[in-house]
Amino acid sequence: MSYVKPAELVSRMLDAGASKMQLSARDTVVRAFMGAALLTMGAAFAVTVATQTGQPLLGAVLFPVGFVILYLFGFDLLTGVFTLGPLAVMAGRPGATVRAMFRNWGLVFLGNLGGAILVAVLMAVYFTYGFSAEPSAVGQAIGEIGHGRTVGYADHGAAGMLTLFIRGVLCNWLVSTGVVLAMASDSIVGKVLAMWLPIMLFFYMGFEHSIVNMFLFPSGLLLGADFTLWDYLIWNEIPTVVGNLFGGLLFVGLPLYLTHGRTRTQAPKPNAAMMSTASDAVRVEAERHPAGV
Repeated sequence: MSYVKPAELVSRMLDAGASKMQLSARDTVVRAFMGAALLTMGAAFAVTVATQTGQPLLGAVLFPVGFVILYLFGFDLLTGVFTLGPLAVMAGRPGATVRAMFRNWGLVFLGNLGGAILVAVLMAVYFTYGFSAEPSAVGQAIGEIGHGRTVGYADHGAAGMLTLFIRGVLCNWLVSTGVVLAMASDSIVGKVLAMWLPIMLFFYMGFEHSIVNMFLFPSGLLLGADFTLWDYLIWNEIPTVVGNLFGGLLFVGLPLYLTHGRTRTQAPKPNAAMMSTASDAVRVEAERHPAGV
């Protein structure tokens, strides 16, 4: 399988970040909408597997299916552009400006939210026979996730908010690692393997992903879970978005850019032989051109 070295990998990251800012609003929203829809269907699949088999690890192993499909289709997630966009701006790529970056973030957020909510509605209908029956076991599990990850954090006050933020940071550290590693190979098999491992890890560890949560929590509300929209926004989505931004940029994008995109070589330290050679050269030059000539 092909392997792209880190310096070339960073160049690909910068090009990708810049190209996303130059997309039309229509293309940006459509790609974000479909990206979130595919990712969240993968999340519904993983929860279904974990609930029906009683094996959360199996659900985590299978969750990356949605992420792999959306990436190969060239769709976008907010967590990915959080990492790629700022690097393109820092590198001065054509068309990569702060204004263009925030425009891209805003459009991707709206597209992701629309795609995730669509899947939430469809899955709520699926789990309740069109809201004519009690939620299935999987629907109840999704509702419990929503309750535990909103009210559960709120019960711990400031410590709960800090934990939520840290889980958001850790999540996009891994998710952005998957996004970047996919660029480290030119073969489909290599891309899939590179993406699969960090995405599986984040899901099993229960870290907070803002786009997955755009599906889980609206689903929970539609299925009658015991929390409110305000609980979701304050005690999950907003801190998760901020944590995702910090995690992807600080622990994936910036380290790669600083050490491979802006590599600095250390000047060799002078040794005795070098100093002697330099002294000889100065003496010869002085003899050839005496002072005052």
